[in-house]
Amino acid sequence: MGGDVRLVNLTKRFGTFTAVDGINLEIPAGMFFSLLGPSGCGKTTTLRMIGGFEQPTSGQVVLDGVDIANTPPNRRHVNTVFQSYALFPHMTVFDNVAFGLRRGHVSGAEVKRRVGEVLSQVEMSRFAARKPAQLSGGQQQRVALARALVLKPAVLLLDEPLGALDAKLRRQLQLEIKALQEQVGITFIYVTHDQEEAITMSDRIAVMNSGHVEQEASPRVMYEEPATAFVANFLGVSNLFEVEATGAAGDGVALRLGAGVTVEATQGDVARRGPVQVVIRPERVRVEAAGGTGANRVPATVSRTVYIGNGVRVFLELASGQDIVALAQNLDDDGAAQAWKAGDRVTCVLPPNALRVLPGAARPAATSVAPAVAVAP
Repeated sequence: MGGDVRLVNLTKRFGTFTAVDGINLEIPAGMFFSLLGPSGCGKTTTLRMIGGFEQPTSGQVVLDGVDIANTPPNRRHVNTVFQSYALFPHMTVFDNVAFGLRRGHVSGAEVKRRVGEVLSQVEMSRFAARKPAQLSGGQQQRVALARALVLKPAVLLLDEPLGALDAKLRRQLQLEIKALQEQVGITFIYVTHDQEEAITMSDRIAVMNSGHVEQEASPRVMYEEPATAFVANFLGVSNLFEVEATGAAGDGVALRLGAGVTVEATQGDVARRGPVQVVIRPERVRVEAAGGTGANRVPATVSRTVYIGNGVRVFLELASGQDIVALAQNLDDDGAAQAWKAGDRVTCVLPPNALRVLPGAARPAATSVAPAVAVAP
């Protein structure tokens, strides 16, 4: 089936503006891979270069060992699902899905078999005779997926296909698309600015910023071990602050938060000394009654609380001057979180294994790792 994709020093410039700046990525066949980042970071331009809708300024797009950077879109074993779906309004669901097969002169019996099979996969068989205007947004999205999958591409590109849907339907279809990808077994490359989508659906994620890849990792590693401040802030809610790394402490490094306030961090670049950036996720911060003693406990004052349904966000000002947010879950045996109110004196616990010292090294330059590959005609 194929579907192994490698981007080698891939660059795209529009005049003097560099949209994609020498990125290198390896996407094994059969993987659900997401390009995640804010508007203007280069993720959609990267997707369009893989699909053939943009010509790279330099670099390679390698599909199954063949550089297809100069191959027209219609000659690539790649298909795309757009946010707008781009369904033909005058055609039925069946005819929309069959369109590409018929243009490829596939026999009528084969068209009927393959369209029926893919409509069954996306649970749209009973809507085959309807037209797009008679379908909901979620149903139209399923038809767009079916139309792309019926051609059996090695790689399916998805450009924010859930962007026009409401939040509840988006969450439902996230699970359905992931299940579908596992069923058909082909490579999915998914572009989104929604970190929940990326974490929920992906085998691996590349976070992009200003045309560069900030970090590429599994969702768990990306969330729990962010490589940069940008990743820590973009992927979920985080507490990020600057402190002084003063020396070794236990299994990690001692961090001076302020006058007379020192804690220990055991995660990240614990060999660093001097000014460093430290990150801790809100769900790892604990709030206890005032006066608590012990390691990594800092006096704090509650600034405000926000009820969010499944928990309470507690905004704190540490005695050392930093502002920090704790997320207290609504647990049956713990009603203390709801009891905190603005002005309360409390103790903030920052577990050593939850404090991560971020690396200070600059982003590495693009490397010349271009392999010997065949070139598509």
